[in-house]
Amino acid sequence: MSAFIESIRLEIRTLQYSLKTEKTYLYWCRYFIRFNSLKHPNVMGNAEIERFLNHLAVNRGVSAATQNLALCAIVFMYKRVLNQELVDLKYRYAKAPKNLPTVLNADEVKAVLSCLKGKYWLVTAILYGCGLRINEALRIRIKDIDFSNH
Repeated sequence: MSAFIESIRLEIRTLQYSLKTEKTYLYWCRYFIRFNSLKHPNVMGNAEIERFLNHLAVNRGVSAATQNLALCAIVFMYKRVLNQELVDLKYRYAKAPKNLPTVLNADEVKAVLSCLKGKYWLVTAILYGCGLRINEALRIRIKDIDFSNH
């Protein structure tokens, strides 16, 4: 089975996906295969995929985003590695969160920024001001900044 996992890794790298995506997709593909008693995905179909996705939502209680990520990894494996289309999957969707994310008002943001110095202030200000994710902010390089448009 490790040769098959390596073929998934090779396809991900060929498409130049991020390392984080590679790790995540490989995790979910391995989990899917282990969940189905180490059967090769070639001999599995919609029934096994639906059972796995239902397990994630019902037994594991994962979020809708996590369930969707697992589905994306499985679809990638079938479509890009096994050259099989998956159609008409019927599974129980994980529940979306009922609460909204906490948003800071301008005074709270100023209070947080006033407690930070140096690179920590800079990264936090970039996160807030540009709406970036943490990984995006940490990967910014000088060449990414347009100093002529300040």
